[in-house]
Amino acid sequence: MKKIALTLAAASALGLVACNGGTEANNAADANALTENEADADANAAEAAENALDAMTNATENAVEAGENALDAVGEAAGNAVD
Repeated sequence: MKKIALTLAAASALGLVACNGGTEANNAADANALTENEADADANAAEAAENALDAMTNATENAVEAGENALDAVGEAAGNAVD
């Protein structure tokens, strides 16, 4: 019985050692996946920033055009008042 118990204990110990050996590979795979996700997040943030800058530029251009249109309207109104 002692031989069987010692054999089972040894087999269990070997099994635990074998299972722990894969931990480093799993951790490396997890780290690679995390790095890839962070890179995707950085790329998405950069694209969002570019889109926000485009929207600000468009809003500025629209505001300038609105100002020019208002000045044109004032000029036309003044011209019509003189006529």
